[in-house]
Amino acid sequence: MRTFLQYELIERSIIKKYRKQLWIPFIKAVKEYRLISEGDKIAVCISGGKDSMLLAKLMQQLKRQSDFPFEIVYLVMDPGYNEENRKKIESNAALLNVPITVFNSNIFSVSNSAGGSPCYLCARMRRGHLYAKAKELGCNKIALGHHMSDVIETTLIGMMYGSQLQGMLPRIKSTNFEGMELIRPMYRILEDDIISWKNYNRLEFIRCACRFTENREDSSKRQEIKLLIKQLKQTNEDIEQNIFNSIHRVNVDTFAGYKQNGKTHSFLEKF
Repeated sequence: MRTFLQYELIERSIIKKYRKQLWIPFIKAVKEYRLISEGDKIAVCISGGKDSMLLAKLMQQLKRQSDFPFEIVYLVMDPGYNEENRKKIESNAALLNVPITVFNSNIFSVSNSAGGSPCYLCARMRRGHLYAKAKELGCNKIALGHHMSDVIETTLIGMMYGSQLQGMLPRIKSTNFEGMELIRPMYRILEDDIISWKNYNRLEFIRCACRFTENREDSSKRQEIKLLIKQLKQTNEDIEQNIFNSIHRVNVDTFAGYKQNGKTHSFLEKF
């Protein structure tokens, strides 16, 4: 009987044990939202966390099974990681048999010294650097590891703290980098299932590696929303799926106001 290497066992867990939780919703998202086309060259952006590392493995498996050819670059941007986190990302990539391409930036130092909201600035700068590097490498798309839980939480955060109904799309055309798109292939995968897969395979990934937040208690609004969903789930196990389904079934006719293409509209326009 053949002895499997560790990375092969991890790959098998995705398409066997976690097929229903990970592989099937991944494939459904790719097909439903038409995320990948023949001839694409996609930069899978790896931060070193559980989500992006799983995305890399899912994309690897898809490339093997795909009916049409496309290319993948596994892109890691080092925004100023400490030595321990940098080594952890590299060792996990080797463990998972993911051939990463690494490039450096100084985003952490810039965003942390800018004042205001460093996390918001850091996210915007990271996205821009990833687009630029991906385009330099000949890619037409970048793939990020946002999952269904991110989608749900972002929607609720917008409602409760931003006074707006705003979602997170599975694919977006870049406004600053012509011909580039952002795709989110894990759009239908719940975070709890990613955590379960990680624990099953006894994998350890970095969390937020930002030097601004690494010594602080996480008290973000997102954590509050995570706790709220967890509480609601105790009495309604379908709460996550219901919220997710609702953003696919928006009835604009019942809203007093809405925004489209940057212009605000009122229901009174229809009278």
